[in-house]
Amino acid sequence: MEHRGLLVVSFGTSYPETRKKNIEHIESLLSAAFRDRTFYHAYTSGMIRRKLRERDQLLIPSVKEAVQAALEDGVRDLLVQPTHIMNGIENDQMKEDVQSFADQFDRISIGAPLISSTEDQFAVIEALMGELPSLSYQEALVFMGHGSTHYANTLYAALDYAFKQAGHPGVYVGTVEAFPDARAVLSQLREKDIRRVYLTPFMLVAGDHACNDLAGEDEDSWDSIFKAEGYETCCILKGLGEYDGICDLYVRHALQALL
Repeated sequence: MEHRGLLVVSFGTSYPETRKKNIEHIESLLSAAFRDRTFYHAYTSGMIRRKLRERDQLLIPSVKEAVQAALEDGVRDLLVQPTHIMNGIENDQMKEDVQSFADQFDRISIGAPLISSTEDQFAVIEALMGELPSLSYQEALVFMGHGSTHYANTLYAALDYAFKQAGHPGVYVGTVEAFPDARAVLSQLREKDIRRVYLTPFMLVAGDHACNDLAGEDEDSWDSIFKAEGYETCCILKGLGEYDGICDLYVRHALQALL
């Protein structure tokens, strides 16, 4: 029988608790959906892999190391599913690394990241809003994405628009490292009679950015910035990998890659 493999690729996190709740949660669901495939995983962040190795003696391979391991195990048909949010820098690099082995496999299939189409945007909105608090007219929900210098960063503004189109006028999307940023979100809130703001990450894991940039005590955290503007805040530290509907979408993308 042809030896098949499944490689799940994540950016990674150095926070053990959120790793279990998000990355390992998705890995286990994908592994269960493809029981006929040998499971492999990889992290794209060299910094996180190094930290886990030095601090926890936890060895997580890079993409190239994981593909090489699959090759050495005799895998000839490899399915790769990223847990990335969008077709950005990390996903481009991952595809490049995987494709460098193309001539050594009979077949390589690569699944799409979380949001790769308009249809995905609305599926994500539905998955999230089914599990988050319903808002009164004086409440807003603000998602904090990572943000990127890659042109795919326009996704965040499109998503903000899509939330409103989907009937959620009190939901906003900003990013910690690009545009729209916290100030851009605040400028929209000022026009409304909002008293209370829920803050939650739009990231796979509720790790470093969620704990520090979103909910941290420093004056430049989003929690502090929104409080300084007079809003009552409530931080929901839940990564996207903890939402059932989000996990289902990753599995669907992996299945679609095989069609």
